[in-house]
Amino acid sequence: MTLRAFMHRIAVLAIFSLLLSGCEKGNPPTLVKAIAVGVPSLAPFFEENSGLGEDAVTVRTQPVRGSLQQGDTPGLYGGSKKPTVCDVTRLERFLTDPRNHAKAQAWAGVLHIGTDDIPEYLDRLTPVLLRHDTLVRNHDYKKEKAVPYNSLLQAGIAILVDEQGLPAVKCSCGNPLRPFEGDTGRISVQFEDGNKKWAGYERESVVAVKPAPRKLERVVLVDVREPARGINRPVGTTGEKDTPFDAKKRRTVPDLAGRSFAQAGQELFDAGLAAGYAGQRAPSGDAKVTATDPPAGTELPFGRYVLLTVAGGGTSDTGGTGGTDGPSGTAGTNGPTTTPPPPPSGPRTPPTSTPPSGPSGPSDSVGGRPRASSSPTPSSSSGKPGGSPSPPSSSAASGSASPERSSSRPSPPPPPPPSPPPSTTSAPLTSRPATSEPATSEPATDGPSTTVAT
Repeated sequence: MTLRAFMHRIAVLAIFSLLLSGCEKGNPPTLVKAIAVGVPSLAPFFEENSGLGEDAVTVRTQPVRGSLQQGDTPGLYGGSKKPTVCDVTRLERFLTDPRNHAKAQAWAGVLHIGTDDIPEYLDRLTPVLLRHDTLVRNHDYKKEKAVPYNSLLQAGIAILVDEQGLPAVKCSCGNPLRPFEGDTGRISVQFEDGNKKWAGYERESVVAVKPAPRKLERVVLVDVREPARGINRPVGTTGEKDTPFDAKKRRTVPDLAGRSFAQAGQELFDAGLAAGYAGQRAPSGDAKVTATDPPAGTELPFGRYVLLTVAGGGTSDTGGTGGTDGPSGTAGTNGPTTTPPPPPSGPRTPPTSTPPSGPSGPSDSVGGRPRASSSPTPSSSSGKPGGSPSPPSSSAASGSASPERSSSRPSPPPPPPPSPPPSTTSAPLTSRPATSEPATSEPATDGPSTTVAT
């Protein structure tokens, strides 16, 4: 290589490095502070050793199929047989004590409520345990002000969630939480101040939570000690009214054709399943469901996603099927990575060929980020996967074109051609239904990443 060619290569590499540096400066990753289980906050609203909350130190983060999860997803959060993981009464006493008025003002300001509204607001919160490493907008208390910062809470940390499933309070220190508003695909996690990288941490398993489209009456949990045990926890209770259920039992996809998008989401939630949809924004609540994938009648593990196809109704600006109200706000949905739907429909194994799977959460089948792809064509909700929504028009049915009229006298007809040999009768082309049955096997480990859970 000549000196001239060498210098030219150096110049090209330098320019390329400058271009990359400029792009990075224009769109830098969001800095996120890691918060590990049991590590005290440096500037808490409430002293960590006061017994306000108790984390679960042995919970390992669960793999996910997308970084944006909706607050009503069955099994998104965990629970246990222990009566409570957060002393809400003690937190209320502390924040309503006149001696702590400055803290109460800062705390209430983060949640967009007045100090007089604190007791009523706390009564609507529900204690849960994180089952995933979760991105939030955290707040320290410094110089009588709430100082916001982005943080990643380790799975096993006890939090309070609001009526739409959004993280609201970190139990051990009382710090108020809001939804993470950055791009979940561009974060830089900092492990410092005693928060060492924990065992099981995987960048691909980090999630953020967006609000459920409606106020919940119950939060559907999975026992962090016994994953086969599900827990129905009424909103605003601390565990004393829990009712268990079998999380191993497979769930049947209901027939949702003709339902509104809002109704379909509720029916799936009641069935222990999660609703997915194509695109970055959810359809509006009145959009009509035309198909589901997998189709109606398919049996799925608890918490699995069902892709809804809708016709009309537009999209919701909040990313849900209805607006959010009150202090809950909305979660940021700027990031390109979202909760994926089930895999595309196609030839599948019959239900009898797949044995029931073990206990699973809402996203227990894969680890790693799904690759982006276009949305699959869903199966018809009538239970006939692989069929075309409507048969193609048949050219054989129309025959030849209609003869044109002529004002001139017709010429004598030509002699008739010889008779053709007999042929079979043709029929209009129609789509042939697939011969395979609806799937009950586990969803594939890679699905489109352009759909969001509702």
